[in-house]
Amino acid sequence: MRADLLSDPLDGVGEALAAVAALDQALTTGLLRPQPAQAAGLAALADAVSASPLGSKVAEAADKAAAGAAGEEHFLFLAAARIALFGSVHDALVARVDQATGRTRQEWTVPPADPGQAENLVLAARSWLADVARAGWQGIDHDLVSGAEPVISALLPHPRLRRLAALLDGFAAELAASCPGSALDRIPARRWGDLWSRALLLTVPGATDAPTSTVSGRLLPLGVDLHEHATAAQAQVHAVLEPVGGTPFLVRASVSAPKPDTIIGAGIWQVLRPHMSLLTAVSEGRSVELTDMPITAEGDLLWQDEHARLGEPADPFVTARVVLPTASTPPTAPLDRHPVRIAVPVFLEGYAAEQTEDVLTFAIGGSPVGVDTDRVPAGPLTPEAVAGSNACIGLLRWDAGAFRVQPLAVETTARKKTVALHAGAWAGGAVDKVGVKAEKAATDAATVLRERAGRLLRK
Repeated sequence: MRADLLSDPLDGVGEALAAVAALDQALTTGLLRPQPAQAAGLAALADAVSASPLGSKVAEAADKAAAGAAGEEHFLFLAAARIALFGSVHDALVARVDQATGRTRQEWTVPPADPGQAENLVLAARSWLADVARAGWQGIDHDLVSGAEPVISALLPHPRLRRLAALLDGFAAELAASCPGSALDRIPARRWGDLWSRALLLTVPGATDAPTSTVSGRLLPLGVDLHEHATAAQAQVHAVLEPVGGTPFLVRASVSAPKPDTIIGAGIWQVLRPHMSLLTAVSEGRSVELTDMPITAEGDLLWQDEHARLGEPADPFVTARVVLPTASTPPTAPLDRHPVRIAVPVFLEGYAAEQTEDVLTFAIGGSPVGVDTDRVPAGPLTPEAVAGSNACIGLLRWDAGAFRVQPLAVETTARKKTVALHAGAWAGGAVDKVGVKAEKAATDAATVLRERAGRLLRK
């Protein structure tokens, strides 16, 4: 990988992010009675997209919002401009990643429009989001936030609207936990701006439509990225798929499960393990034979165990060295083009690990790349192991204005032998002493919780 390309500045990224920040600041104080500073921020947003097809509509929306007269459609265009700017940053960053890795990226095919949404429910959601924008993050209160409850309840029974319902549910919960907004010392303006703008775009018919198909072939796992929330967890397996009669390409397979906030560390694998046989393949270092497995145009496998069969042993490092360089990257859906979603599998070796206080970097060909060990879940892959490694399978991400590598697995030397350590080593069950001990502690905690839940239900 050409690490030198990752450190070169990208023209226009700073300006696009500044325009987004200007809208976020306007949303912080609210657009019911905008002040001159907010009007200037809205004008900056409109200027940033003036040459795009959105230009005239966003300019009109910015003028209306600056006058305190914006309607729901105007807020929709402001949200569209914000997402378009993040999309342009995303595209510039992934183009640079493709240059650095030498891999090709597939083109997105626009699916036929299918406006089959319950219009009255979608408009109700849009109305609530408009009220939130008028109040601003500093103006939120429980009365405003509770207005989302009937909307969410009405959306949930409709399968096509559950994505919007889930987003609104989580967004409203975050806002409710932060009420009143006037008392907040710190406001997560970018995060709430992301949720607000994405929710508004989800009210547009066809916004979430994406073509799906089926695929058969050999799946070669690279590693697992574990996402943890207080009440939920998700394991996302990154892999290379060798389709029957086709060229290899990158895919993902995810499984999610609810959990109590007391289940952490090794206990998370116990929550996820019953839901996906692929986790067993990952922990055992085996391939998986797929037959007519559903897959989205973005390369996400809609995992169903009946379409999968465990295959022969497949060393992820052999896959990374031999197959990964020839694999193409699926396209990204328009609404998902955001820098935070960049997670590109890469293979690194021949680097020099340099530790400066709490900052670890890999020097690749004289160019340093930051290493994010904070994302690595509890297991045999420790920050110390990463620092002492000589080869790494990781995810290339863009965080705080720079590219960083999140390790999924490393090769290191122990007693003159090469040893591989994986972030997902405990996914299918721990075998080492530390893992077995952690598993037992997690099992005991889960048993206690089940007993308490049973007593509550009996009462």
